[in-house]
Amino acid sequence: MIYREFEGEKLSELGMGTYLGELDEETDRRYEETIGLGVDLGINVVDTAINYRYMKSERVIGKVIKTLGRETLFISTKGGYVPFDADSGEDPRVFFEENFIRTGLIDPNEMTPQGHYLGGGFIDWCFEKSLENMGTDHIDVYFVHNPEEQLLFTERDRFYDRLRECFEVLEGKVREGKLKFYGLATWQGFRIPRGARQHLDLSEILELAEEVGGTEHHFRFIQLPYNLGMHEAFSLKNQRIDGEEVSTLSACRRLGIYVYTSASLYQGNVIGRIPEELKRRFGLEKDVHVALQFVRSTPGVGTALVGMSRPEHLRENLEIESQPPLSEEEFLSLFK
Repeated sequence: MIYREFEGEKLSELGMGTYLGELDEETDRRYEETIGLGVDLGINVVDTAINYRYMKSERVIGKVIKTLGRETLFISTKGGYVPFDADSGEDPRVFFEENFIRTGLIDPNEMTPQGHYLGGGFIDWCFEKSLENMGTDHIDVYFVHNPEEQLLFTERDRFYDRLRECFEVLEGKVREGKLKFYGLATWQGFRIPRGARQHLDLSEILELAEEVGGTEHHFRFIQLPYNLGMHEAFSLKNQRIDGEEVSTLSACRRLGIYVYTSASLYQGNVIGRIPEELKRRFGLEKDVHVALQFVRSTPGVGTALVGMSRPEHLRENLEIESQPPLSEEEFLSLFK
């Protein structure tokens, strides 16, 4: 396993995602087994979110922590979507009313139709609930989840006000020893053109983090989709650094931001669709290995996240570790 060194941490170049799956005990069992096997085989990065499988994914990670110890995992989770607790036994509407409306944590007028919300009190609740779900005293990276969704329904100034509240809460968690780093986990924001309504300007966001936390702020990570079918993070120059138009990955390299890539296998859509010519170019036979080789070889990518809930998929994915990544020159030749 190749590890990336960042801010005193060593992060595996492949990480395990926990987004998909049914809400049954069998899915819990497979995730627990797969994460445990991943740790045995050298993976230490595990990514989740409070809303993944309605808190059940976080609780599976908690079971792994009890078995293997907290130090074996570098854990990221997220908050931004109004969550439900599948294990509560409550009606979702009652859960929402009791936890968020009566408490004043959410103003329904500022919640999107998709159930997204930004606000300091709400993120604080989600953060503490995630600690409880995983049975841990700290989180390594906390992502504000898909914040750009707010930009479809609110003006940018108001968006930054709400994001500032979130950053203030997260810097507070760092001071309390409950958090190491924070950032944004996005879907559209960092891979669409400048001028688009949901575009996120990394320089502006870092300025906001510096306003909140000073020059030693802890905004150090972003997450975004990147794969053979969605390569805008590398190929689209949509960030401006020192007057120069650069890609998001290039901007992160310059600014010292670590990048997680999600959807590294395009949520399975690359399987069966890799041209034979491209396989020959990579010198690989399996579609999944070509897809992972593309992502892990991209300059600026830190950890490629792959949703893995079955041990057999984990073992197959990790076969790519027997091959060195492409050199930067070899990778750049793919775009010529």
